[in-house]
Amino acid sequence: MEAEVIKNRISDVLISILEHENFEMHDELTARDVDGWDSLSHMMIITKIEEEFSIRFKLRDLNKLKNMGSLVSVIQSKI
Repeated sequence: MEAEVIKNRISDVLISILEHENFEMHDELTARDVDGWDSLSHMMIITKIEEEFSIRFKLRDLNKLKNMGSLVSVIQSKI
């Protein structure tokens, strides 16, 4: 699956959980860059992404997540 398609689907997840579109999707995007993305919403986002892509993250996958680009890479490796 292409990175742009994955980013669009992730963006939809973020919008549904955070209930706003006040962010610009790019590879360097981190949770700090997005209003309302805290530890609780982070877990909700990860769970929703797992559902969206029919995947399961392992702890080592989550440890690799530094920004949106790394999240896309991990998702691509799992689908």
